Amino acid sequence: MTWDDEYERWRKEVASTARTRRTQFETASGIPIPEVSKPRPIADIDDLGFPGAYPYTRGPQATMYRGRHWTMRQYAGFGTAKESNERYHYLLGQGQKALSVAFDLPTQMGFDSDAPEALGEVGRVGVAIDTIDDIDLLFHEIPLDQVSTSMTINATAATLLGLYVTTAKRRGIALTSLRGTIQNDILKEYIARGTWIYPPRASMRLVTDTFAWCQQHLPKWNTISISGYHVREAGCTAVQEVAFTLANAVAYCEAAIAAGLEVDEFAPRLSFFFNVHNDFLEEIAKFRAARRLWARIMKNRFGAKNERSQMLRFHTQTAGSSLTAQQPDNNIVRVALQAMAAVLGGTQSLHTNSRDEALALPSQESVRIALRTQQVIAHESGVADHVDPLAGSYVIEDLTDAIEAGARDYIERIDGMGGMVAAIEEGYVQREIQDAAYRYQKQIESGDRVVVGVNEFTVDEEPPTGLLRVDARVEREQVERLRLFRKARSTEQVDKAIDRIRRAADSSENIVEAIVEGVEAGATLGEVANAMRSVFGRYHEVLVV
Repeated sequence: MTWDDEYERWRKEVASTARTRRTQFETASGIPIPEVSKPRPIADIDDLGFPGAYPYTRGPQATMYRGRHWTMRQYAGFGTAKESNERYHYLLGQGQKALSVAFDLPTQMGFDSDAPEALGEVGRVGVAIDTIDDIDLLFHEIPLDQVSTSMTINATAATLLGLYVTTAKRRGIALTSLRGTIQNDILKEYIARGTWIYPPRASMRLVTDTFAWCQQHLPKWNTISISGYHVREAGCTAVQEVAFTLANAVAYCEAAIAAGLEVDEFAPRLSFFFNVHNDFLEEIAKFRAARRLWARIMKNRFGAKNERSQMLRFHTQTAGSSLTAQQPDNNIVRVALQAMAAVLGGTQSLHTNSRDEALALPSQESVRIALRTQQVIAHESGVADHVDPLAGSYVIEDLTDAIEAGARDYIERIDGMGGMVAAIEEGYVQREIQDAAYRYQKQIESGDRVVVGVNEFTVDEEPPTGLLRVDARVEREQVERLRLFRKARSTEQVDKAIDRIRRAADSSENIVEAIVEGVEAGATLGEVANAMRSVFGRYHEVLVV
């Protein structure tokens, strides 16, 4: 008797008499969940392979965490450079091995702290950086040649990289020893996050110029972190997260090749950044599907020969949008489950959110709990001793296949529109995310989806205490620091540097070289951005209906 025959007998004689909570089940992405997954021999699983070997379904390294644990990289930054520096030293003292910098909105949008647009936002959601003195203070007594630094920055990524490089030069540190990542993923800003400055095609030039400059000067630097995190935070599904992230990556590869770069010259330094949400098994499968699909894209579409070009290496952050202001201690449990899913899915780097982030910037105590969550998983759970421990699970392999197939369909649809830039300009991707977010919210409002402490299992609560607040003095102090910096510099040198940036933007030369020279001469972040605004113009958002 075949399995299908046995299944029909079981379904009629056993399952039909059993109780079920509802008639149909599906994942958070809407993938149907069968009553029971059909067994299949390991040999029949599509491209399962081995860890560290194409198509990397089971992980980019042969030994994974048996070699070393993932990098524990807590995202942090608030107020002034001095305050953020103190938090970084605290995190490093608690066992963190790398830094991840959060910048305030004016820094992300290319405004100095004394610009009218910056009023009320200085130091609020990240650290304020205007000048080379700020970046030097941010990393005071931190050995840049020993610590890997990730910077979540996009429209002004090249400028922040220039400031970081200039600080290293001042300290006599060889650029070849610098390790880290700039996010530099501008396309997802247009579809999900909103911290753009210039139109898409000008922004793509900044990205590819950064690829070329780092290839020459920063061989250990990841030139981009292509981010699915923010599109997931905007409301997309796991399938869409994989699809839109990899479609963005395809666009960056095509732009770099069009600019004259060879795929195996820049692709080994591409990195990715994913969300990890609450649907535990779907999230594990998502990471495996993304690795396999990217390997196939690089090999078959771009002809990449270098194994590192085919490897999808990624950082993961637990889902900020899943955190609740109600009963915030429940967030510790959510984060622990999400972190475990990221580890079982084979992440290379992980940030765990803090319990109070739905209410305010995280307190020091909450940050410590978040970091300890990773350390408990690494050192006490035992899962790090197994390479891809859920491989061969019928459920995991079925979900991996389904997510890969769904993401591939989306990418083919986007290709048919002329690529990701054209799809963004048409508003297609934005509409898909909005529709998914709307469906998810309706499920919560109807009670079809339970959020513990929000629409079920609620309690009367006292207002939270002990939250971190950024004092208004931060803005005053930062503006005064900026005033003193401008007073002490050579205006003539800065004017020449700004003019050079304008000329570079208006020509075909690599603009990153001009930006580095500009910040070395004392130009501020806002002045560099304004120079490029005068040439590239500003982006105006597409209205999506």
